Amino acid sequence: MIDLDDVDRGLLRALVLDAGLSAGELGRRFGLSQPAAWRRIKRLEDAGVIAGRRLDVDRSALGFGVTVFLGVKLATKGRVSLEDFERAVMAIPEVQVVQHVLGLFDYRLRVVARDIADFERVLRRRIMTLPGVGQVEANVLLTEERRPGPIG
Repeated sequence: MIDLDDVDRGLLRALVLDAGLSAGELGRRFGLSQPAAWRRIKRLEDAGVIAGRRLDVDRSALGFGVTVFLGVKLATKGRVSLEDFERAVMAIPEVQVVQHVLGLFDYRLRVVARDIADFERVLRRRIMTLPGVGQVEANVLLTEERRPGPIG
């Protein structure tokens, strides 16, 4: 575990909100030179605190107006390996996230579709035909609020 000071935590908060900020901009915000800000960011990356930066794409701007969370319970765990199911489900482009979970369902999927009819097509033709799929429960996303996680 790495020791973080207030400046490190401030840098992390700023990068969580906008991963594209330059070291120069971060330095100006936190009273550091560009090289000092870069060294701090590099230290956080080397320690694994910053695991990468990502680009958020507005799915609705690309025509994907529906997001559905699916709970999937495998019917025959003994006959179908978890790896086989995971490999098959990850090959479906509309499936954005695959989470192996503990609880009522074995997996939680985040699926995007153009509309409800498109989602029904993906569900019937792609997801329900996967090896070992038993029970499925769908929850349609109405709104989403993004909150950065806790930063020590």
